[in-house]
Amino acid sequence: MLNTGKKIIEAKQERANIYDSIKALINEHEGKEMDVTNKDEMAKLEAKFDAFNLDIVAGEKNLERERIIGEKQEPEKKNTNTNEEITNAFNEFLRTGSDHPKQIYNALQQGNPAQAGYLVSPQQFVSELIKELDNTMFIRQKAKVLPPLKDAQSLGYPTRTARMSAAVWGTEIAAPTADTTLAFGKREFKPNPATAEIVISKTLIRNAPGVEGIVRSELVYAFAELLENAYMTGTGVNSPLGLFTNSVDGIPAARDVSTGNSATEMKFDGLMNAKYSVKAQYQSRAEWIFARLGIGQIAKLKDSDGQYIWQPSVVMGTPDMLLGKPVNMSEYAPSTFTTGLYTGLYGDLMNYWICDSLILEINVLLELLARTNQVDYIARIETDGAPVLAEAFARVKLG
Repeated sequence: MLNTGKKIIEAKQERANIYDSIKALINEHEGKEMDVTNKDEMAKLEAKFDAFNLDIVAGEKNLERERIIGEKQEPEKKNTNTNEEITNAFNEFLRTGSDHPKQIYNALQQGNPAQAGYLVSPQQFVSELIKELDNTMFIRQKAKVLPPLKDAQSLGYPTRTARMSAAVWGTEIAAPTADTTLAFGKREFKPNPATAEIVISKTLIRNAPGVEGIVRSELVYAFAELLENAYMTGTGVNSPLGLFTNSVDGIPAARDVSTGNSATEMKFDGLMNAKYSVKAQYQSRAEWIFARLGIGQIAKLKDSDGQYIWQPSVVMGTPDMLLGKPVNMSEYAPSTFTTGLYTGLYGDLMNYWICDSLILEINVLLELLARTNQVDYIARIETDGAPVLAEAFARVKLG
């Protein structure tokens, strides 16, 4: 388990060594067929390379999770005795499921849910959970996260559906030509509910210094996996709209780039075509997204000068680079290499917008798993997300 920064750095360095071996084998047999022995060696190297990619991604996420669990809770500055009572009541609820005293329980409610033990969490807990989600997921770090909705049930925003006609030259006193093509549409963010269920032993809860930190870290881990999957391939129906989803409400097929790729592999020309199909104003913040299996394929590609185009990082916190731009690796990016399918994305992730709702509800089920000395927590959040400017992105597609 890569559970320390040192081990992750060592894994990156070992991955770089394996990558050097792969490059050496490719260079040695460039222009000629490998024999069976060399093919077997290449397969073993590629398997090791893929395994290290998996371990590095998992290790970095696990390290962040351990940081959340292990961080010390700073005493919150309370403005009033009521706020302190609310926070204490919430923490007591996480430990025991108790909803007494009744007046504090009522203070924790929004809309008086009918089910006893169905809590809307204090604002600090919600804010910290959303913050940890932002830190854990690269999409939430780089996307535009809108201010949480409070009173509205949804948020509409304008989107340009057609550009205005081109400017034209005229004479000094000629009347301008009125534009008739500029058009705006409207998309709507409507935070969708997502739920997570975690089980924690009563012994751990009883002896842990801060049960709220444990519950929050577990919720972050569960929600992060769900949301990252949605941000990649969500349908937009009762979930966020994903970057790899072909949709007129997000990134349409017109932004797919397959020229230069084969039916089963990404190629240097295809990646270059994708990169430079994105306009200059988005290039400064543009980044790549691939699955780790896609990285394994890209790692063997060379440019027109015979130089490998993927540059692995061996430094903690420094991304791998492809054609001079950072690479983000996601287990939920497409990884099936068949004609007509997506295999990667390039673009400015600030043009993916995320809208959260402040509501976080937690249900503590004390009796369900009492025979195994465990407590079951069910939590619900509401969030939505979508690409808002198609021209800021290009999807890599196989030919």
